[in-house]
Amino acid sequence: MTNKKMLLSRKKKVDKYWALSGETIINLYSTDATKGLTKEEAATRLMQYGSNSIATVKSGQPLLILLRQFTNPFILLLAIATIFSFFFKEWLDAFAILIVMILNIMIGFWMEYQAHRSMEALKKMSVVSVRVIRDGKMMEIKSELLVPGDLLFAESGDMVTADARIINFNQLQVDESTLSGESFPVDKHQHELPENTPLAERNNMLYKGTFVTKGNCLTVVVNTGMETELGKLAGIVQQAEQVATPLEKKVRYLSKKLIGITLGLIVIIFTGSIFYGTPITTVLKTAIALFVAAIPEGLPVVTTLVLSFGMLRMVKHNVIVKKLSAVETLGETEVICTDKTGTLTQNKIEVSLIQVENLSAHVMVNAAGTSMHWTENNSISGTTAYAHLCRISALCNTASYQPDGNKTHASGDPLEIALLKMIYASGIKPEDYQQQFIKTDEIPFSSETRIMATCHKSQDGDEFYYVAAKGAVEDILKHCTSVLDESGERHMDDEEREAWKGIATQHAQSGFRMLAFAYRETSKQEGSFLYNLTLAGIIGFTDPPRAGVMEAIKACKKAGIRVIMITGDHPETAKHIAVQLGIATPGEDVIIGSDMKPSDQLTVLDRKQWLKASVFARVSPEQKQHLVTVLQDAKKIVAMTGDGVNDAPALKKADIGIAMGLRGTQVAREAADMILKDDAFTAIVSAIRQGRIIFENIRKFVIFLLSGNLSELLVIAICALFNLPFQLFPLQILFINFMTDTMPALALGVSNSGDQIMQRKPYSPNTPIIDKKRWAAIFIYSFVITATTLGAVVTSHLMLHRNDEWNNLVYNNILFYTLIFSQLCQVLNMTFKREIAFHKTDVFRNKVVWYSITCCIIISLVAYWVSPVKSALGITVISWAEWGIISLYSILTAVIVRVLKKMRLTI
Repeated sequence: MTNKKMLLSRKKKVDKYWALSGETIINLYSTDATKGLTKEEAATRLMQYGSNSIATVKSGQPLLILLRQFTNPFILLLAIATIFSFFFKEWLDAFAILIVMILNIMIGFWMEYQAHRSMEALKKMSVVSVRVIRDGKMMEIKSELLVPGDLLFAESGDMVTADARIINFNQLQVDESTLSGESFPVDKHQHELPENTPLAERNNMLYKGTFVTKGNCLTVVVNTGMETELGKLAGIVQQAEQVATPLEKKVRYLSKKLIGITLGLIVIIFTGSIFYGTPITTVLKTAIALFVAAIPEGLPVVTTLVLSFGMLRMVKHNVIVKKLSAVETLGETEVICTDKTGTLTQNKIEVSLIQVENLSAHVMVNAAGTSMHWTENNSISGTTAYAHLCRISALCNTASYQPDGNKTHASGDPLEIALLKMIYASGIKPEDYQQQFIKTDEIPFSSETRIMATCHKSQDGDEFYYVAAKGAVEDILKHCTSVLDESGERHMDDEEREAWKGIATQHAQSGFRMLAFAYRETSKQEGSFLYNLTLAGIIGFTDPPRAGVMEAIKACKKAGIRVIMITGDHPETAKHIAVQLGIATPGEDVIIGSDMKPSDQLTVLDRKQWLKASVFARVSPEQKQHLVTVLQDAKKIVAMTGDGVNDAPALKKADIGIAMGLRGTQVAREAADMILKDDAFTAIVSAIRQGRIIFENIRKFVIFLLSGNLSELLVIAICALFNLPFQLFPLQILFINFMTDTMPALALGVSNSGDQIMQRKPYSPNTPIIDKKRWAAIFIYSFVITATTLGAVVTSHLMLHRNDEWNNLVYNNILFYTLIFSQLCQVLNMTFKREIAFHKTDVFRNKVVWYSITCCIIISLVAYWVSPVKSALGITVISWAEWGIISLYSILTAVIVRVLKKMRLTI
């Protein structure tokens, strides 16, 4: 029997993995306990079990998208117009409206389908990776490629992506709230449990969709994809309806408002027409024309497409936005709460200062970590304290660093990598320490204790245990009872402890990030070993600011956005960087985490101090959440950065949660609304700028669509009320809308606004797409287009046909083409700049706008020359003089509006 068949038969017999030992599970899945699966076997099992993903009903399936087009209220109105046309035996209009309705459905389908494809592309960019052991090597793979039998390694901050049986663990805690509803992390172990153990108590298992909050473990994957516990619940997830974003709701409200305006005009025209004695059939035909004219068919779909296009454009700025609603909120952001290390700084941390008892020296380690330059007191390198600093740095460390000529191989925390480089530069190999002292226990670093400690057993003949600890100076000193000097270890009293804190503070004021290093030698293994430590010394690290951060912070201030630095660093280090970058002033106070009370215990004075402060130091993740609460209580829209597993609550609490793509944990990335691929603060500012641009672009094309459609309504209404004989036909209105409602609107949606976009205060979340100012502008624009369009007809009559009878078809054609070209010229006015010169605006410089205008003009002229289209649209021969009048009044539309803008009579 082949391994594949054996595995299948065994799996059918066993599904209660928690009741089996780790060894049994390993044998059951034919997995090597140390080397894992081979790549070939993993590929075979992937074919057998399929991708490790949850099958969901996709809202982006083509058939569903197509069916959704028929629920669009504008399409329903067109359908009503088609039915009326058939009823009155207006066969040409009926079929034309039907064709245009189908074309709009197809265009809507295509645009929405493209938007969904864009969203799928974004999802692929934020795929979760996992670490597995295959062929005896630890490697990183996409979570979809996990198969039963894989040896899966998980540690604090990782998201669990398959169901797995724990076979080895270290201080492991897992957040299972997504599966069991339990709000507190669960302690895990590797021992067998009774077969009847309920899901919430299977503490030797990891389940897909949960998060590791503490420690690490090695597991065997037992179920993937739909076979996982989460997969079995997938049906519930699939039934959840997608909630419309606030912007989509605003667009829907706007659409309903427009339909209301149309119905109001129809009532007025209907009443007026009866007064004139117009036949009821003519009145109903006019009503059909009004319905057709009022419908901005592209409005909802263009909005979605512009949002998704904006999200893809943000990717170029190293920002992955996970939700459409986040794009809207970005433009409204008023406060950015940002971490320091790696976001404001380069995260290229280097050892720059070493302080032992009575001696300190500035040092410089070269980029390859092969040499170290001491600027003073190079005698430190020969002291016992420095030897202990190197040993502690090597042992209390989870990073890896290997110099290889001009190339280096490094992974892990940048600060720990810097320590390994220091050791290499001293002519010592960290692995020599690690082979001499085997780790027996570990206290992982946490944001609460700010200490990492390890216990090691010596492999020399004289057997003993060595405790190594590093962390924040004040926290390490709490566990120190002695200090190492030239003569050996001596007792440390409270006065000397305060003196060491003072030394650390003094160095921190110069911008160094300070860590203390301590040790203890003992003859026996102890369960609790973090006590009676001996201070070996302190090390200062430098991390230069990122390029462009200072300019980005200035841009934020101009845009009315406050930047608040939140860091776990020493207050003086934080203040030094904040002043250097322009976040804080030299006289500004720093709020320290130890002085921060929970948000519900703050006094009014406390809240005022928090709201004024720009720097928060020694802050815990929980305190981040309290700060967000205070800012939101003050009606601020808050963006919060985070990278750790404990940052997830603050990221969820913030209006925009921003996770780090390079150093962020999977938990943080899952909780966030957007991910910075390069961890840079400048990317946040670029994303906010893009968010503002998207909102302004949506405003532009909505104003353009509504002003164009309202001008059509006014032209039809005026012709009907004054019983003018050159009324537009429904088919002509459909053609006008087809020309102006899609391509120009899309082109406006991808405009790239100028610098002025970041020179205004953020809008309130309650700001409508069209406020009173913009409604006034829409009416002004539509009145100008209506006036110039009717003016073209009057001018033609007075200049060319004064002594002739009214040639209704010629006047109708002048009305038709002037309305098209006036709306196309009006595209160039869709900017919020007030310059009289067109070429200085962002819309004028948008190539896509020119492509769309040119394309629409060509299609309009082709309709004049192609006989079947010409006949259907009722187009007759137009003289060159009449074409000149059409062109003149179309251009005049844009000029008049531009003058009104310059005179500040409209926006």
